[in-house]
Amino acid sequence: MINEKVVKAHAPREGTVRDHSLSGRLGDLTIIALLSLISLLSIAPIWHTLALSFSSSAASNAGLVGLWPVHPNLSSYETVVGDKAFLLAFWVSTKRVILGGSVNFVMTVLMAYPLSRSAHEFKLRNVFMWFLVFTMLFKGSLIPLYLTVQGLGLVNSIWSLVLPVAVPVFNVILLMNFFRGIPKELDQAAKMDGAGPWYTLLKIYLPLAVPALATVTLFSLVTHWNSFLDGLIFMNKTQNYPLQTYIQQLVVQVNLENMSAEDAARLSLISDKTLNAAKIVVSMVPIIAVYPFIQRYFIHGIMIGSVKE
Repeated sequence: MINEKVVKAHAPREGTVRDHSLSGRLGDLTIIALLSLISLLSIAPIWHTLALSFSSSAASNAGLVGLWPVHPNLSSYETVVGDKAFLLAFWVSTKRVILGGSVNFVMTVLMAYPLSRSAHEFKLRNVFMWFLVFTMLFKGSLIPLYLTVQGLGLVNSIWSLVLPVAVPVFNVILLMNFFRGIPKELDQAAKMDGAGPWYTLLKIYLPLAVPALATVTLFSLVTHWNSFLDGLIFMNKTQNYPLQTYIQQLVVQVNLENMSAEDAARLSLISDKTLNAAKIVVSMVPIIAVYPFIQRYFIHGIMIGSVKE
């Protein structure tokens, strides 16, 4: 009898369980509705730009384009494909992403691995860590940066877009914390088997750090692809502009001389708005195409690498 009374006294009431279940569902629905609204607000400008790129000149200039194209056509994209300046800027950004991403990857790994060691193993670890933290808190202004790049003879060179950001400190700290989370027993076992630091890094740490490596690589690629200010600062020739710098200074230059009737008819379908929208859409395609392949590593890498052991 005593045990039954105790069980009944501590057993949750049916109404209380239903209330908690109902409040939990309402909370979930509220969160889903809020996140859906934020997602729609984030997607709406991109969708409008996409609709604008497929619309006619008259509809775009009249402000009739909302979320759907008005008088759809591909004239803007045909003009983009034939725009040599746009294609050249696209190629400059492609080279920058490949070169800059490779330099960022190598420098991040080579800095994060020794800094993940303890102060007993790496005597100057704390000195380098304070140096990295100092660079995150206090940065030099644009004028000293430009004078440094100019003094090295890198103005109008692709290296002026790569070397100033060769060591992304945030990525180094993220990867360092991921390395510190790898069990020390693996490191000790490798040393007992005669493995040196390079072998341990290449054969043990890098394969285990694929999520973190994918995350920092994505950060580097997006940073290089979206940067436009350094192109304005370090490039004196428009043919050396990266894509985002070119888009930032978009101006439609139309040569009316020697224009055929077919070109004039096609020109009537495009405008500054539709052509610029088409260029913006094309510039987004590479990152959108790469992101799905890295997404599965992204959440895992950022969560583990952001927690210090």
